[in-house]
Amino acid sequence: MQKIRNFTVLPSLPQSLKALRTIAHNMFWCWNPEFAELFRQIDHDRWHACGHNPVKLLGTVSQSRLNDLAAKQGFIYQLTQAEEKLQHYLNSPGWFDKVWTRESRPVIAYFSLEFGIHESLPIYSGGLGILAGDHLKSASDLNLPLVGVGLLYQKGYFRQYLNADGWQQERYEDNDFFNMPVELVKKKSGKPLTIKLTFPQRQLAAQIWQVTVGRVKLFLLDTNVAANSPQDRLITSGLYSGGSEMRIQQEILIGIGGYKALLAMGLEPSVCHMNEGHAAFMALERIRHMCTMKNLSFDEALEATKLSNVFTIHTPVKAGNDEFTPELVSKYFGSYFPKLGLNKDQFLALGRIDPDKDSETFKMPVLAIQTSAYRNGVSKLHGKVSRAMWADLWPKLPTSEVPIQSITNGTHAKSFTSPELISLFERYLGVNWDEEISDEDLWDCADQIPDEELWRIHQRCKENLVSFVRKQLKNQLQRRGTYHTELGWAEEVLDPEALTIGFARRFATYKRGNLLLKDAERFVKLLNRTEMPVQIIYAGKAHPNDEQGKEIIRQLIHFAARNDVRRRLIFLEDYNIDIARYLVQGVDVWLNNPRPPMEASGTSGMKAAMNGALNVSTLDGWWCEGYTLNGGWVIGAGETYDDYDYQDKVESETIFNLFENEIVPLFYTRSADNLPRAWIHRMKNSIKYIAPRFNTHRMVAEYAGRFYKPAAQTWLDFEKSGMEKAKDISLWKNRIKEQWDNIKVDDVDVQIRNGKGTVPLSSNNGSSLEVGCELQISANVRLGTLEANDVSVQIYHGIVDSWGNIDHGSVKKMEDTEQKGNTHIFTGTIKCTRSGKCGFAIRVIPKHTELDEIYEPGLITWESTNGDGK
Repeated sequence: MQKIRNFTVLPSLPQSLKALRTIAHNMFWCWNPEFAELFRQIDHDRWHACGHNPVKLLGTVSQSRLNDLAAKQGFIYQLTQAEEKLQHYLNSPGWFDKVWTRESRPVIAYFSLEFGIHESLPIYSGGLGILAGDHLKSASDLNLPLVGVGLLYQKGYFRQYLNADGWQQERYEDNDFFNMPVELVKKKSGKPLTIKLTFPQRQLAAQIWQVTVGRVKLFLLDTNVAANSPQDRLITSGLYSGGSEMRIQQEILIGIGGYKALLAMGLEPSVCHMNEGHAAFMALERIRHMCTMKNLSFDEALEATKLSNVFTIHTPVKAGNDEFTPELVSKYFGSYFPKLGLNKDQFLALGRIDPDKDSETFKMPVLAIQTSAYRNGVSKLHGKVSRAMWADLWPKLPTSEVPIQSITNGTHAKSFTSPELISLFERYLGVNWDEEISDEDLWDCADQIPDEELWRIHQRCKENLVSFVRKQLKNQLQRRGTYHTELGWAEEVLDPEALTIGFARRFATYKRGNLLLKDAERFVKLLNRTEMPVQIIYAGKAHPNDEQGKEIIRQLIHFAARNDVRRRLIFLEDYNIDIARYLVQGVDVWLNNPRPPMEASGTSGMKAAMNGALNVSTLDGWWCEGYTLNGGWVIGAGETYDDYDYQDKVESETIFNLFENEIVPLFYTRSADNLPRAWIHRMKNSIKYIAPRFNTHRMVAEYAGRFYKPAAQTWLDFEKSGMEKAKDISLWKNRIKEQWDNIKVDDVDVQIRNGKGTVPLSSNNGSSLEVGCELQISANVRLGTLEANDVSVQIYHGIVDSWGNIDHGSVKKMEDTEQKGNTHIFTGTIKCTRSGKCGFAIRVIPKHTELDEIYEPGLITWESTNGDGK
């Protein structure tokens, strides 16, 4: 093989244009329209040909053009303004500086297998990645001390194109890292910084790339280095490609390798956030590091790290939750078990719901759940679904109390709001509207926006969308080798004045992209109303292995080929962030019809709403919280069905009824000046309600307040104590586990207190009580060798359902009032506040002065009917 000497060539920028390189390498430009406009002015056609990649643009534009720009005072002035804005942004304090009062700032590490920041950095596939990218942007805007950790894929996610039959095809294109906004992390010697991982019979090396996202750094690992075998160099080749073995290799790399990379750069995290279960191996490496560096046992290191780990659960779909066979886990972690002080069975138990079931797979979400103290779903409904989904990890605990919270997703407003609308908001809401976006009172000012201005901007965005779609469609047809006459048809599709619906997302079956095809002829009639035309634009990819998802796309393409709808229904290939921006900025209606409750959250509808589009959606994910009367429409009432075909029939009819009877007539009802004022009123209502509630500034601030800040403070306190506090908690937990079976609840006495006095419950005829009376309850609790302050004895009370269970009960703590040997008498009072069949039960859970009550798997004792206390 020939010897090749590598070197990097950088664009030669005139001195007055040097700031272009700085701006191009900070992704801050991608959520500030005036920055993007600078690069567009350099060379409009080349800007689009480069995929809106400023680094690549600067490397390909002619030297003569750069010299011309260096002499243009107007361009130099705009560049100077942009550079000053960037520097002011980087050096100004932010929201986090106001809420964090301790001297040392924590390091918050955010691990995600994909990041969707901009189309010029194609290392994302869909909503999970876009959310991660928006998380980084808002972390930057709020000045959180956060770093991102991911992988840099040589080919990224697949590029989609359709064959003549409408069947999805995939192609993979190499990413040119040296013409992308990424830079190698290097040692002082100038050589790339690398980390090493132990794989079966070999070592794996990975180098680290850095992306600057405003004030935040994103670090991406890459195994395409000469030290690795050809096969290992492919580990970071593609996103979600390959089988289980490739996936476990990637997840070891992001979890264990990502944590090692941070340490190699001198960034030991105070808080680690796992965005989905892909990075859960990080928790084990963090434990291993503590065992080695602090001489802790596994249990001690687990307690030291668990209280500062965060896990965000995303998908309720089984296929979205990675799991590996015990054999595959043993293959890759056989030499890792001893480093943790665990044997094989103990290790595998960390990823199993039933630790004693040898055949159970190793589940990454279970590992993340069991090594994190902070766990959340991504909408209120998804939190409820997740609690039910993982309830078996907390046996005997009511599902409603499973310790999984919810923080509803949001979107980074400036990244997806049209530049024209951003200017409008600046005029009527104030120049800092994006910084104060979560202030609900601020959005009342939206009522002051003249209908004419809002509608004119919306129509201009729709015209831009139609123009964009025509160009995209023409390119699609040319690629397929379509006749010349067909290309002329592409220039006539869509009507800028017609009601335009957008449907764009992953083509997973539960999202039901073909729902309107359930009544094809009714769909045709809806699209072809002469006086009130309707048109719809579809976009999205199916996973390469999802044959059913591909079939849905094929059905849409065949339907779109009909002569009576071909100008009204368009499918855009190769959905990406650029296409998403045009769609959410230009459509009138955003349609979303997943099968409840399969949608964890969804964020595309939030983006559309920021631009004035009205949502029409099933009551699933975020829309359960986002829907308001006169702000959008709901499909059904969130029902679940056993018969999916029947459900599809019912809900497709509901959609048609909504459009035919309400949405279309409302859109085409015009005032004397030809404005749809009732429609515009709904646009404003939607913006006012959704914008302050469903943005990532609110979301990230919520993560910071509820999770990051207490987690970071706990970590700093542990460090200050030399990890003695973690050791104490571990020792206490082990003592609790050893003694828990000795706890018994018996001799419960209940007295009824009302206006007539106090009587025992048993003597009250039929146990019928009146609203307003109180139950005075005492219970004898045998604690064995445990102390009263080791436990919390509680009255769990509420309405009793038809199965005899307390439904979504309330908790009232009981007080330790007397001790007789190792038996303690706990007392408490509950009040009868409503009529109906009510009940209560006595239970005991662990309690620690540092942790308060804790829900530890297996550690809950209820008063039992058989007298054994279990």
